[in-house]
Amino acid sequence: MPEISRFFGIIIAMFYYDHPPPHFHVRHGGEHATIRIEDLTLDEGELSPTVLGLVKEWAALHRRELLDNWNRARAQSPLTRVEPLE
Repeated sequence: MPEISRFFGIIIAMFYYDHPPPHFHVRHGGEHATIRIEDLTLDEGELSPTVLGLVKEWAALHRRELLDNWNRARAQSPLTRVEPLE
């Protein structure tokens, strides 16, 4: 699972050949979740409210880059790094 960003101990990644709808994976400590890119809803898993808020804030700033990486992953092209939340 290629990592595309990391901030505050939160790891953001995408899988090649992942199923629609477009989404990304989040890991933090023992938590794991998937977030839909279109509306930034929690699709699967659980995250603490603080981590979910940080992830949504970051994703709202980088939605275009996330969709670009989703399309790259589907085409099996190299993914690009996305700037972390500061």
